[in-house]
Amino acid sequence: MASKTMDLGNGPVGRLVAKLAAPAVVAQVINLLYNLVDRMYVGGIPKTGTDALAGLGVALPVTLILSAFSNLVGMGGAPLASIFLGENKRDEAERVFNNGFVLLLIFGVALTAVILSAGDPILKLFGAPDSSFEYASDYLFIYGAGTLFVMISLGLNPFITAQGFSFTSMATVAIGAVLNIGLDPLFIFALNMGVKGAALATIISQGVSAAWVIIFFSGKKTRFRFRKEFFRISPKTAGRILILGLSPFIMSVTESAIQIVFNVNLKHYSANDSDYTAALTIMLSANQMVCMPLNGLGTGVQPLVSYNYGAGNSARIKKAVKIVSIVALCVSTTVWLISLLVPQIYGYMFSASPSVMELIKKYTPYFMMGTIFFFAQMTLQNVFVALNQAKISIFLACLRKVILLIPLCFILPLFAGSAGVYYSEGIADIIAGITTATTFFVMSPRILKKREQQIALEHSYNKNAA
Repeated sequence: MASKTMDLGNGPVGRLVAKLAAPAVVAQVINLLYNLVDRMYVGGIPKTGTDALAGLGVALPVTLILSAFSNLVGMGGAPLASIFLGENKRDEAERVFNNGFVLLLIFGVALTAVILSAGDPILKLFGAPDSSFEYASDYLFIYGAGTLFVMISLGLNPFITAQGFSFTSMATVAIGAVLNIGLDPLFIFALNMGVKGAALATIISQGVSAAWVIIFFSGKKTRFRFRKEFFRISPKTAGRILILGLSPFIMSVTESAIQIVFNVNLKHYSANDSDYTAALTIMLSANQMVCMPLNGLGTGVQPLVSYNYGAGNSARIKKAVKIVSIVALCVSTTVWLISLLVPQIYGYMFSASPSVMELIKKYTPYFMMGTIFFFAQMTLQNVFVALNQAKISIFLACLRKVILLIPLCFILPLFAGSAGVYYSEGIADIIAGITTATTFFVMSPRILKKREQQIALEHSYNKNAA
């Protein structure tokens, strides 16, 4: 029984947070390496590095959309399954897992067909500079062929974490990332495949991670097993998965959408769109360096929060949230200070050309000025998902990108030119972060009190029925 590895209902909260969140954070950092390593190596390709890096920057929004569908199922289904485990409803938890697996297969096949048949028109629509279009096209076609691997590895991995097997979940990502780091220089430089080699290394790595996940769920340790009787999609179960997963889905899709908006506006307002797109790609990478670990912190603690929400134990939830909030604030403050004081460090990481480095030094402090509030936007929003608060989490997911950032990205360049594109990110992050923190600290006590009342009524009903 998985719960023997971690007693989510009675074990020391601080120790559980560390055991759950630390591997999840490491997993997100390792997952980040999938894209960062590609960009670092590609940026170092002689003569064509800047254009190739810009090409990856244009392809990135499409890859984020693919990941968003895995988040829709994995991050929607795993907390729901954890809640059922907390309620002692194992069959319902397994139904969620199996329905989620079938949904991932459906999405994987459909998205593969779309990318392979319409990848080039999509890239043109997303604002690919002419000088980097070929690189973006080559990368996306090969990456798209491995979409099913992405769906399985990213979409099922949260169900491993949901059982308390956080280190196994981390290993899923680590295996692929380590392989990717090793294959990148072989394919890109030794075999002279360039951008195509970066894409091939990534999908091979994702394929190995997907195989690892399938083997785990076919083994003896897992509490969720593949069961044919649950392969038939239940509209009610699938609906609950998709509704709860809508918040992380929106976060990923809007991340993609804003990068498209960034690219289109930079192409319109800048004289040298490849330099500006390459600089934006580096800044977005720096942004991900703080977003993904904090997202890992939030998703890592979800099993603990969801399990105790199902059991109606508010005190343990409050203690867990307090710990992750303090840790997240320390991390976001550190990155914020680095970004404001020594922004050129990001340029060195990606072998930026002198012209791109100047853009990074000039605009990164504005682009990253709202990262100090990511402790709320990335971490606490995931806690809302763990508390089964789909409506609130969906609103907060839409707020940062859809309601604030996309309009600002169109409005500010009218007054500040290409600089307005970079200003919009920081302004939106500040407003969204303050709103998320305020919403959480106002709403969470009410949510927990309501759940306690529900549990008390259930116990009273069961006692009277007995």
